[in-house]
Amino acid sequence: MSVELIGVLWVALFFVLLAVRVPIAIAMGLIGLGGGAVLNGWSATAFITGGLPFSSVFPYGLSVVPLFVLMGTLALETGTSRNLYDAGNAAFGNMRGGLSMGTIAACAGFGAICGSSLATAATMGRISIPEMRARGYDEGFAAATVAAGGTLGVLIPPSIILVIYALLTEQSIGRLFVAALIPGLIATVLYVIAIVITVRLRPALAPVHPLGDLRSRIAKFVAAWPIVLIFGVVLGGLFAGLFSPTEAASVGVVGMLTLGFARRCLGLDALLRAARDAAQLTGMIFLILIGAAIFNSFVEASQVTARLAELIIGADLTAWQVITVILLLYIVLGCFMDSVSMIFLTLPFVYPIVQSYNMDPIWFGVLLLSVVEIGLITPPVGMNLFIVKASTPQLPMRELYAAILPFLAADILRLILIAAVPALSLTLVAVLYGG
Repeated sequence: MSVELIGVLWVALFFVLLAVRVPIAIAMGLIGLGGGAVLNGWSATAFITGGLPFSSVFPYGLSVVPLFVLMGTLALETGTSRNLYDAGNAAFGNMRGGLSMGTIAACAGFGAICGSSLATAATMGRISIPEMRARGYDEGFAAATVAAGGTLGVLIPPSIILVIYALLTEQSIGRLFVAALIPGLIATVLYVIAIVITVRLRPALAPVHPLGDLRSRIAKFVAAWPIVLIFGVVLGGLFAGLFSPTEAASVGVVGMLTLGFARRCLGLDALLRAARDAAQLTGMIFLILIGAAIFNSFVEASQVTARLAELIIGADLTAWQVITVILLLYIVLGCFMDSVSMIFLTLPFVYPIVQSYNMDPIWFGVLLLSVVEIGLITPPVGMNLFIVKASTPQLPMRELYAAILPFLAADILRLILIAAVPALSLTLVAVLYGG
């Protein structure tokens, strides 16, 4: 049996393990060890993989992950999400669908601090869906708004997904954050446009409700200014070259701690909860990273990646055809997997192909970020859909599937724009970093 065939069979077994709900980190580790043993024997495999658990989580650049995660958990405990939601609603006044637009704006703001799609959807769902339901909004439309807005959790930098991509591909975290900023803002604007069009066509989905006098709305903006300041200092310092990514994340954590103590909403219990939640999420990411390192060592030894790249190049596909196939692959995978797992699983196969076609790695990183998040709201198993379903247990899934379609249309348009116009991602990078 050829080395390549062994590789294909063990990769197929990996998907079998996923189908029976083996955690992805464990599945990747088992396949990496088992497949490596078949190829090289147990002794050689133990020698090769023995140091991988340490070396895969040792790089200094990974210190940014627990810091950004802690920044997000502290934001939950300090009530930041409620302040952002109130400010977002105040910004859109008495417009039809204003609560939905405000929810999108709040998701964008919270995503700039949280860095996680699922956390953004879960947090904003608990706040905004009851508010919209109480004011007569269609429940499916309200839930779909939150599910779509949740994807902004990683589209708006800082983004944990971009950090992982940068480390796996040896790209600049700062350049990737800069490159994602304009596409993230485009996503926010397109979601708002999708809401405007939807409520114009179906006014019953979103009644008009007054949001109070000017003074109360200004007060809501004032309550949110510390969060905007923290976001501005973190990204501004990073973009200006004053901070490294790790230093920027540290500044963000200190800023959230200062805000919590100043508001007297961050007692010992809340602080411990934030630390525990950050440790759990960081541990999950690092465990996946260890499993991916073991899995990737087997994939490289089996030469599956090299043969796949050779097949695609030999098929004489154009760069656009290759990109189309890759994007469709990620949309399908997003229906069944979370974005972190997708990145770790697929990059060993996909990135060599990207390199062989001389595609810009920064542009591809932003494109990859965009498409993995589309998968999270793609029926039938988009994970964000099930996150918001927990806030609306009585809502039939078919109604949620129907309500998410306008947002999916906005996502597809954004994806086409980013793919067709690389300058949307790269112009700001060229201005700030040169080249």
